[in-house]
Amino acid sequence: MVYTDTRDKTVKADFRTAVLNGMNAQTGGLYVPTSFPKLDKNYLFKIPEPSFREIAFEMAKPYVEGEIPDSDLEAIIQDAYPFMPQIVPIDPVTYVLELFHGPTCAFKDFGARFMARVMSYFNRNENDNLHILVATSGDTGSAVGSAFHNVSGIDVTILYPDGKISPLQEKQLSTFDGNVRALKVKGTFDDCQKLVKTAFTDVELRNKFRLSSANSINISRLLPQSFYYMYSSLVVHNRIPHDSKIENPSIIAVVPSGNFGNLTSGLIAAEMGAPIAGFVAATNANHTIPDWIETGDYNTRPSVATLSNAMDVGAPSNYERISFMYSLEQVRKMFASYWTDDKGTLEAVRLCNEKTGYIIDPHGAVAWKAWYDMRNGGMEKLVNGDKGDISKPGMTANVPSWGQEVIHKNAVGIILETAHPAKFGATVQNAIGRTPSMPDRLEKVMHLEDRAIPMEKDYESFKAWLA
Repeated sequence: MVYTDTRDKTVKADFRTAVLNGMNAQTGGLYVPTSFPKLDKNYLFKIPEPSFREIAFEMAKPYVEGEIPDSDLEAIIQDAYPFMPQIVPIDPVTYVLELFHGPTCAFKDFGARFMARVMSYFNRNENDNLHILVATSGDTGSAVGSAFHNVSGIDVTILYPDGKISPLQEKQLSTFDGNVRALKVKGTFDDCQKLVKTAFTDVELRNKFRLSSANSINISRLLPQSFYYMYSSLVVHNRIPHDSKIENPSIIAVVPSGNFGNLTSGLIAAEMGAPIAGFVAATNANHTIPDWIETGDYNTRPSVATLSNAMDVGAPSNYERISFMYSLEQVRKMFASYWTDDKGTLEAVRLCNEKTGYIIDPHGAVAWKAWYDMRNGGMEKLVNGDKGDISKPGMTANVPSWGQEVIHKNAVGIILETAHPAKFGATVQNAIGRTPSMPDRLEKVMHLEDRAIPMEKDYESFKAWLA
C-alpha cells in the first residue's frame, strides 16, 4: 500500500514510514492510504459472520502488504486483542457497541495496542529509541501508556490538560513509570495537541530524537479502529431480521466525536465494504465539525470544557483527512450532525437509563441523544424545512441521503460507547442517582502513586524539558 499526504498529493510513503513518522514533518500533513481495497462480499456476509480477530487480519493485510508477513501480522493481532468489542441491543432498533472491554476501559485500547505492536515490530532493528509524543483529552493517554509500558526501544511522553479530565482518567495517566511519563499541561487539550504538532515540525528537535505520534494523527491508530466498525455492522446486519423484522434496513453508526479519528475509522470500514449507510457526527459544545457541515465554513475555536471531556476539541485534527477524502457535498450526503450541551448530556444519561435500563457514559450519551432526538421528530423537522438555530443544541441543518430511512423507521443505529461509565462515576451519579460498578482494573489504579510532571503550555518550556 502506498500512503500520501493530506497537504501534498505527490508524497508517496510506505506503511513503516507513515507509522514511525506519525505525520509528515516537511508539510505538517497527515498520512492517508491512496486507496481503500474492498473485502470480498462472500467473505463478509457469510453466516455466521467472521470473528473480530479474523476481520482485523483481513482488513489489515492490504495496508501492510510487503512490509509485515501474514504470520507476523496474525501474531500482532492475536497479542493485541485478548478482548473484543461487545454488541448490546437496548431497544429493537438500537445497538450499543461497547468498546471498553480492554485494559484501560476505553475504545482507544483497540488502536493503541495494535499500534504499539506494529511500532515495536518496525523498531526492532534500530539502535536509538523511538520517542512517542501523545496529547490526550481523556482516554488516549492511558491506552497508549498501557499499550507501550515496558516495550523495549520505545519511550512515551503523554501530555494532558491539568484539571480538565476526570479524577479517574488522571489517575490512569499520572501513575505510569519506566519508559512512560506524563506531563500535566497548564492549558487545554488544544494546547497539548499544538505542542505535539509543533515538535513534529521542529527540525532541530527531530535531529535529536526519532519522534512519532500515538494520537489519531498516526495512521496505525486509525486503521485498527476500523476493525470494530466492520465487525459490529456485520453482527447487526445478521441480527436485524430476528430483532426488529425490518427488511433491508439502513445501518447508521452514531459516533461521539472530538478529534474525529474514530469517525474517520468508520469511513475506512465503509469504504472497505462494511454495511454502513451513514454516520452521525455527535459532539458536545465543541461543535466545529457540525458547524462546518451546515455552513461550509471550517473555523477552529478554543475548546470548551464539558462533561464529555474526551471530546473537548476545538480544532479536530482529522478534519484534514475527512476533507481530503471527500468533498463537502459528499460529507453532507453521508453525515447527519448534532451537538448538545452538558444539560443535554445529563438528560441523555438519565433518559437512556430510564427508557432502556442501560447505564451509558457521558460520551456515549451524546451519541444516544443524537439518535433518540433524530428518531423522535428531529430528522422529520429537517426534511420539512425547519432548520433550527445553529447556536443551540440539536441537529444541524443538513439532511443526509439516508434521512428518509429514519423517518420511515427503516433505520437502525449502532451507538459507540467509548468508555466505561465508571470512569465518570460522579456524572452518572448526578444523572441517575447511583454510580455504576467499577471494574477491578480501574479500582486498582486508584491506589497507585501520582508521578505526573507540571508543564507550562509554551513550546520552549516543553522543548527544553524534552532535551
